[in-house]
Amino acid sequence: MSAAPLDRPALVAAARATIRKGSKSFAAASALFDRTTRERVWLLYAWCRACDDIVDAQDMGGALGDQSGAAERLALVRQRTAQAMAGQPAGDPAFDALGLVARETGLTMAMAEAVIGGFALDAADWQPRSEADLMRYCWHVAGAVGVMMAVVMGVAPDDEDTLDRAADLGLAFQLANIARDLSEDDAAGRCYIPAEWLAEVDIPPGEQMKPIHRAAMAKLARRMCSLAQAHECSARIGAGRLSPRQRWAILAAAGIYGDIARKVAERGEQAWHSRTVVSGKEKLAWIARAGWRAMRPVPASCHQGAAHRRHTRRDLIALAEARPFG
Repeated sequence: MSAAPLDRPALVAAARATIRKGSKSFAAASALFDRTTRERVWLLYAWCRACDDIVDAQDMGGALGDQSGAAERLALVRQRTAQAMAGQPAGDPAFDALGLVARETGLTMAMAEAVIGGFALDAADWQPRSEADLMRYCWHVAGAVGVMMAVVMGVAPDDEDTLDRAADLGLAFQLANIARDLSEDDAAGRCYIPAEWLAEVDIPPGEQMKPIHRAAMAKLARRMCSLAQAHECSARIGAGRLSPRQRWAILAAAGIYGDIARKVAERGEQAWHSRTVVSGKEKLAWIARAGWRAMRPVPASCHQGAAHRRHTRRDLIALAEARPFG
């Protein structure tokens, strides 16, 4: 039986409202895309946001809700995603949005499942032991989204190096978010700082946000932000292969999110006294700066910075296949 036709304008309108509420930074950058790409990016974002909110029992990335029943919520995400990817109405506009953009661009269930793998780790109260574990987590929850975004923008599924660099943008975003949200995650009983990093600076498990350890945590946050910077540089190289408007949008997003990491590093021990934000004025400045950079060759500094990344998308996929979590 064929699926009922979807109302594309309604799904796009709902997705637009979602990104405006869920991510002001990404919403600002997405406005720079051509109309078709912009709408498809909104549709994909709506699915990502819905998955995260369902699994974490939260609203638009707010405070975590009751975490009992996480396995059941994860199963619901997988069921609705599979329905949408099969072209069937999923009963939720965010999942129908995924089905629509998948049909328009060639996104696959394997790509979606890579993202869902990150939600599965959170549902299992997983925490990273090593830096490689951290990066594999970031691959699932954000790098895999970067790959899907690249396909939405027209990158060929077999263009491995460009997909690697698209994943790098997601990795940079997630590392910045983790560094910014250490205090909020701690309050929710979560820690994404590798246990080995904590041991290196003599912080006992579960005590990372105590005032006595603030100086050490600032050091670890700078380390994480340095990782983010290397992946941001790699992503800028990949952006140079996109169409001008897409390049402009990606460079703007990279700059805005990169500022989160840079501000966390600069604030040091004060980074978690209040939420680190990029102001509206600063976002506009990055949009203007990105427009200029989009017309220029990729600077040598990006190639130099990207050389410091220690994990690529293909490395992380190989690690996951060779040594599964659990």
